[in-house]
Amino acid sequence: MGRILALVAVPFVVLIAATLLAIALVRLVGDWRLGIDPFTPTLQRPRLPLAELAARGVVTDALRQGLMALLVVALAAWACRGAGPGAVWARLGFAAPAIPRASTRRLLWLLPLWPLIHIAWVTATAAALQVNFAQGVRISPFLSPSMVALWFAFVILLAPVAEELLLRGEVYARASRFLGPAATIVTTALIFCLAHIGLEPAPRNANAFHALARPLTLLPLALTLGWLRWRTGRLWPCMLLHAWSNLALVVYQIGPGLR
Repeated sequence: MGRILALVAVPFVVLIAATLLAIALVRLVGDWRLGIDPFTPTLQRPRLPLAELAARGVVTDALRQGLMALLVVALAAWACRGAGPGAVWARLGFAAPAIPRASTRRLLWLLPLWPLIHIAWVTATAAALQVNFAQGVRISPFLSPSMVALWFAFVILLAPVAEELLLRGEVYARASRFLGPAATIVTTALIFCLAHIGLEPAPRNANAFHALARPLTLLPLALTLGWLRWRTGRLWPCMLLHAWSNLALVVYQIGPGLR
């Protein structure tokens, strides 16, 4: 039980640490840029423009992913200290597995099918829980074009890379040391889903099931990513499918709003 608790604690500690660091850095740099003392008491701080607040939110999200990736690599390096950099990349799933696995080319058939599978599951889950999920999504009008580009980079590139490094990289390596393949896949999938609870604010009219909608919609993706990690022995197929899934869902969510 102790090893399971430690396994669950690692990703949440990394996520919390990266989030707090990102918030602090964005506030320090942003305030310095505007000539504000970042240590000014909250009640005495000047009210920031909406465009500034929106931009800080996007930069914080993007920076958090970068810090997460750095922390994961540092954790892997600590776990492999004395073994050389090759051991770090092997631990994280970047090196070819010692035992040949399934050809990654044979798994490319999953890419054209996945958006249909994922969007169908998201839509069905939202309907079953009676939540307004994946509908009426809009990009903030207060974001500049550069911030919109950064937001897309965060969703489609930074988040898949950082989250896969953490879950199917370091956490998978730790879990596979004392769990079987099926248990490792399920454990990393559950942690992945739980980590997404509360990352997005609930709308005012949200019902009691809204908090469950996000993790439930991610469950098939999380299980598939774990299966890919086990089946191929590599991390990049997980990053590729995760990025493709995010892109498909974003297009589905914001597409109607662009018409």
